[in-house]
Amino acid sequence: MTDGGADYCFECIGLASVMEDAFSSSREGWGKTVILGVEMHGTPLSLNCYASLRGRSVCGSLFGGLKPKTDIPLLAQKYLDKQLHLDDFITHQVNLQDINKALELLLEGKSLRCIIWMDQ
Repeated sequence: MTDGGADYCFECIGLASVMEDAFSSSREGWGKTVILGVEMHGTPLSLNCYASLRGRSVCGSLFGGLKPKTDIPLLAQKYLDKQLHLDDFITHQVNLQDINKALELLLEGKSLRCIIWMDQ
């Protein structure tokens, strides 16, 4: 389908087997695999060393490369200055007693971000 592999492969699930598949799917010579998912089971990652010698590479990206100490205050200020419009991503708001409804909306793919009010 890609005539030799993909230039960039992204793994977002967090399974070592999918990380290995993504690496194997990258193009020989310059393919790059970016691992975004977090492997929670402690499964070791096994990659073909010969493939990396032939130009394939793999890197990780935790939180998209965000640096919490410097970037979070900057993002917070942009939000307060109305330069970052996060409110547009809120699709639902529910009270704490309706938390199961929030989970249902998420599982059904109907909710992007839901605020759960604790004090109402």
